[in-house]
Amino acid sequence: MPIRLMENFRAVFYAPYYATYALGFYEREGVAVELMTSDAPGDAVPKLIDGSIDLTWGGPMRVMKAHDQDKHSPLVNFCEVVWRDPFFLIGKRPARPFRLADLAAMRFASVSEVPTPWMCLQQDLRDATLDPDTLPRFSDRAMARNHHALREGDLDVMQAFEPFVSMAEQDGAGEVLYAAGARGPTAYTAFIATREACVKYREEFAAMTRATAKMLAWLYANPAEDLAKAVATFFPDVPQDILARALGRYKDAGLWSRDTRMNPQGFARLAQSLHSGGFIARMPPYEECVEPVLNEIKPTN
Repeated sequence: MPIRLMENFRAVFYAPYYATYALGFYEREGVAVELMTSDAPGDAVPKLIDGSIDLTWGGPMRVMKAHDQDKHSPLVNFCEVVWRDPFFLIGKRPARPFRLADLAAMRFASVSEVPTPWMCLQQDLRDATLDPDTLPRFSDRAMARNHHALREGDLDVMQAFEPFVSMAEQDGAGEVLYAAGARGPTAYTAFIATREACVKYREEFAAMTRATAKMLAWLYANPAEDLAKAVATFFPDVPQDILARALGRYKDAGLWSRDTRMNPQGFARLAQSLHSGGFIARMPPYEECVEPVLNEIKPTN
């Protein structure tokens, strides 16, 4: 029986997961995987609990939130893939170098689809001595709508991931003013499973971790255009040149991990951001949220 792997939601920065599947890395490690689609961010987590799927990927924030609500939560992370923040602030280049404090005087829209981008950005704002609670912003509009508003001049800055940056550059709506990934490690995406599943499917999950590590090595050794071709069928609405440009930006920024072990510094930064933003009430211990054995799996030759 194949491992039932459900995506979190469809996003370009998840390209390594689609590539691992599409390029046969799982098969070469001897594990069969059924890749399942998700209707909405976080939709897979309840399915882990009820056993209708075996594994998903997503933000460690979901595991942190689960443990914040229930210290006996069965959810754990392993095999980190996205180890830096994939979001950007996009707008017209100002006359002087952009600073985060400038947002206080700009028409700004944050991401509404998922909570982590704003949680992380609000911590950056605190670090820049700006109180995020005093910042006027549009917080309830989708990125596609914000891109349209930016293009029409009804917005000064929007927070978004790729391919919106490449699209904004192409249509003249804006460019990168701030790359959140530049702050350093921030645990953003890893596999999520229950502790019970980690025991039951220990060998399969270990093989999937090795497959992921080998795909990441392939990713950094080959042109972004090759990755774009590998995952093109997952993004039929994104033109191939835009997809390659978006993936190239992420690759050049080192968005994806070269070591599937969850980075403790990145975990701590995410936890700090979620705590300061009021998303969680306590700082979760690394050991509580990360599966210890699978987290240390190394690829074999």
